[in-house]
Amino acid sequence: MDSFKAFRIHSPAGGDDARVETISLNDLSEGEVVIRGEYSSINYKDALAGTGAGRILRSYPLVGGVDIAGTVAESADPRFSTGDRVVVCGCGLSETRDGGFAQFARVPADAVNLLPAELDTRTAMGIGTAGFTAALAIHRMEHNGQHPGLGPIAVNGATGGVGSLAVDMFSGLGYEVTAMTSKATAQDYLQGLGASQVMNLKTTDFGQRPLEKAVWGGAVDSLGGDILGWLTRTVRPGGNIASIGLAAGVELKTTVMPFILRGVNLLGINSVDVAPAERAEVWARIASDLRPRHLDAIATREVSLAELPAQLPAYIEGTVTGRTIVCLQ
Repeated sequence: MDSFKAFRIHSPAGGDDARVETISLNDLSEGEVVIRGEYSSINYKDALAGTGAGRILRSYPLVGGVDIAGTVAESADPRFSTGDRVVVCGCGLSETRDGGFAQFARVPADAVNLLPAELDTRTAMGIGTAGFTAALAIHRMEHNGQHPGLGPIAVNGATGGVGSLAVDMFSGLGYEVTAMTSKATAQDYLQGLGASQVMNLKTTDFGQRPLEKAVWGGAVDSLGGDILGWLTRTVRPGGNIASIGLAAGVELKTTVMPFILRGVNLLGINSVDVAPAERAEVWARIASDLRPRHLDAIATREVSLAELPAQLPAYIEGTVTGRTIVCLQ
């Protein structure tokens, strides 16, 4: 533990100023729990930070990586003991504090969740922040009245990490799922995850009326922009839209009509700042009724820390399907 490898970002430019280097615990943010990292994963936010395509970090230098799974090496908090298997997602990792792309991480105790016995650390990071976000969206939608009887669920950005896992999880719960993508070659992949239909966003007419034909029982949106606006106009009465991303734009053009005439609910999903009790509840569901059935088809790539930097540009270019696990040791 005297020295170890970490992927560290030194400036907002990212790129050549983000690299794997040797650091020590003294270089890390403060926290009550030291984790010996076994696995992490690559998320879109990691690519934004590591390439400099997005201003994610609030200070520099910081270790990248928004999640980590491993075992407790040291703990000043009685809730955790040496050897406990744990997972951390969000909670300021690679934003306000050093993240999970490291062989050791030091984090606040309230950010740490004990890993359910049904999950090992590699599986946990195959699911990772993307799967946690999808599960949190489903969890909150169902608490707000979502159920299969409301109608099909639309999932856009469906070949990405969140989208792929949302398709898998929703279909596993008995929902009919329409996967939306701009990738013409993705149909077999998405149907293999449980999608009943695959819609090509490039050929979809989004219409211009304040209310379009109500088609969807609910939706998970990772794109934002015009596509999210269209979803508000096409979700059935009482349905929920979980807004989890902005890959297609930060603006939302709609009217109040879907909300006051159809009772559509727009739920913002921020997986970074989730109370410890709810995080534990969502991870328990990930290990049980929301456990992905096709994770081997989603998390198909594993890279080392040394190989990590070369993987990031493809996420910005939008050419990645599924998930990439990072082996830390």
